[in-house]
Amino acid sequence: MLLTFLSHQWTAFWRSRNKGSHIAVQVIMGLLIMYILACAFLVGIGMDAIITQLLPDKEVIMVFNGLILYFFAVDFLMRLQLQELPTLAVVPYLHLNIPKNQLVNFLNVSALFSPFNLIPIFIFFPFCVLEIADSYGSAASTMYMVSIFSLAIFNNYLVLYVKRLSTTSTAFVFAGLLLLLSMAALEYYKVFSIAELSNQVFYLLAQRPLIGLLFPLISLVIFMVNANYLKKNLYIEELSTGEKLKSATDYPFLDRFGEVGTLAAMEIKLILRNKRSKSTVFKGLLFVFYGFLFYRAELLEKEQFGMMLFAGVFMTGNMILLYGQFMFGWQSAEFDGLMANKTSIKTFIKSKFLLFTLSSTVLTIIVSLYGLISWKILLIQFAAYFYSIGIATVLVLYFATRNYKHIDLSKGSSFNWQGVGAASMLMSLPVLLIPFLIYLPLAHFGNPYHGLTGIAIFGIAGLLTRNFWVDFLVREFNKRKYKLAEGFRERS
Repeated sequence: MLLTFLSHQWTAFWRSRNKGSHIAVQVIMGLLIMYILACAFLVGIGMDAIITQLLPDKEVIMVFNGLILYFFAVDFLMRLQLQELPTLAVVPYLHLNIPKNQLVNFLNVSALFSPFNLIPIFIFFPFCVLEIADSYGSAASTMYMVSIFSLAIFNNYLVLYVKRLSTTSTAFVFAGLLLLLSMAALEYYKVFSIAELSNQVFYLLAQRPLIGLLFPLISLVIFMVNANYLKKNLYIEELSTGEKLKSATDYPFLDRFGEVGTLAAMEIKLILRNKRSKSTVFKGLLFVFYGFLFYRAELLEKEQFGMMLFAGVFMTGNMILLYGQFMFGWQSAEFDGLMANKTSIKTFIKSKFLLFTLSSTVLTIIVSLYGLISWKILLIQFAAYFYSIGIATVLVLYFATRNYKHIDLSKGSSFNWQGVGAASMLMSLPVLLIPFLIYLPLAHFGNPYHGLTGIAIFGIAGLLTRNFWVDFLVREFNKRKYKLAEGFRERS
């Protein structure tokens, strides 16, 4: 039956209307994957020399051991952003008399065909063959490779399981995000070290190779957990059985905004119920970890806020950038109906402002945890927050009136270029550059705090003049609404 499913997928690909463009995309993706794997293989071959050059005072195998679990922690975060669920592949078969087990097996097997599962093989296996075997013997080398491959499979199915849980509970997403932030904070403050744990585990494995059998076992456990969840929730009607709870997408606090709040609530429901929008927003949540890369003690001590300003702007406003770049394409499927109903364009635009303000406020609250590192970080982030809701929202919506690309909400966002136009690609440049144009002169002729104050004042001024900008955007929208409608009708 598995071969039958695969043959159907192959036939569907060759019979698709946009076969030519799909082939071109697959060729480009294939070349990109081959390039990444070639780079990974070269790193694996030269890892001994790379470690010796970068860390000459460290034992090579000890550093290698410490890298393994650290790599898979980063791999897990990357998969959360880029690895797609293969669930849509079985939708045409759900109404047929096909056993659940066969559909679940097809989904699980198809999920294995991911370049993420090959990258650790190309990076770590050469070192295991060349160095581990020479130092600890072939048995230890073999169990190293078995353990590394098992960790790749573990990550593969754990990410699928986490993503499937997140589709049924947004609370699960925020709980997972809080857990990841806590682990990152522990790593940052050196309370807990993934590298140290990894070194201890694999040093023990080198001494006692049979311990490596635990890794295939945990991979098998997560595979069975994922398969069991799929069996229970394969059909849409099974996802909604049981006691009917109050929907998490009812937002009474938006009622105070009247029709604007109603439209904003409807868009939140659109985000949570569709694959493309939900994966876009989920990516935005992962970018809250940017602070650990940019907020450094030496920069804070020297008050070099300009070096950290990008992180502040991007973390507080990434939903505005990532989600807003496809505005108004998210409503492309019903855009003609939107133009024909009685909802005014001004109310429609105001709902976008409200949505952006809410998203930026939530992100700012989350990243305020970086204030535990230093109170100076809070100054950067609050200046960025006022800029995001006062200025970035206007810029994003202005460029959105020039994006005529249709969006298919049922597709994921990873490696998906649908809806990307010149306007959306250019939009991020002014949004990210303007804060520096404000900050640098004020910081140069005054001090860094003057620069942050200037950004905050600039953002507050945009916020106080929002009615003016709403009217301006309504005029821009009306100039191009027929081009927008025409572009959104093109589904290819």
